Amino acid sequence: MNEENVFPVFAVLQFPGSNDDRDLRFAVKSALGAEARLVWHKEPALPADTRAVLLPGGFSYGDYLRCGAMARFSPVMSAVRRFAAAGGPVFGTCNGFQVLCESGLLPGALLRNQGLDFVCDVEQHVRVEHAGPPFLSRARTGQVLRIPVKHGEGRYVVDPVELARMEAGGQILLRYCDASGAVGGAANPNGSVADIAGVRNAAGNVMGMMPHPEHAAEEGLPGGCDGLVVLGSLLDFLEKPR
Repeated sequence: MNEENVFPVFAVLQFPGSNDDRDLRFAVKSALGAEARLVWHKEPALPADTRAVLLPGGFSYGDYLRCGAMARFSPVMSAVRRFAAAGGPVFGTCNGFQVLCESGLLPGALLRNQGLDFVCDVEQHVRVEHAGPPFLSRARTGQVLRIPVKHGEGRYVVDPVELARMEAGGQILLRYCDASGAVGGAANPNGSVADIAGVRNAAGNVMGMMPHPEHAAEEGLPGGCDGLVVLGSLLDFLEKPR
């Protein structure tokens, strides 16, 4: 059947300046064998059979004002908010994480890296803090994953009261660590508070992370394939009878 006649399971959003949208779609389609379609930011609605929304990395609107600050006003984001409010899973990486925070779908904000430099590291490690659906069912708590990072504004910040609430609610899903799982120091590439690399909302259906799982989706390539732990978990969640 022609792909254009098949409604996708995953809707991969495209903003002006997105540059990991096709990588994310490739990881979903080629590595996981799932359906995915690129959805332009001016679309007023998501495809009818959308089961999950993916917001890719890149530089939406050239990162003018603040990263993600303009993308939050794109027409498609109203549809994403409705989708999330209805319990649909929404997942953002890097710039997608920034857009989700700017849109109020996730707590906190992403600021310039502590060293004011651009970080690019294929050997970045993260530790799973809370395993389980919909985003980390293929992981185990305490597992160390190697997932590349590449960002200039990845320093996650949140006020102390909200941070305590997130800790208590199990909203912190990933922390930067070294290969042994130890957090702190040089293992944190951007100065994020509490070494946070990925979080979810209170309802548990929206997640954002700075590392790029779509660049860790093929065995034998420098990025490895640990990113499939995340993307595959989401696919498992969608395929589970409910």
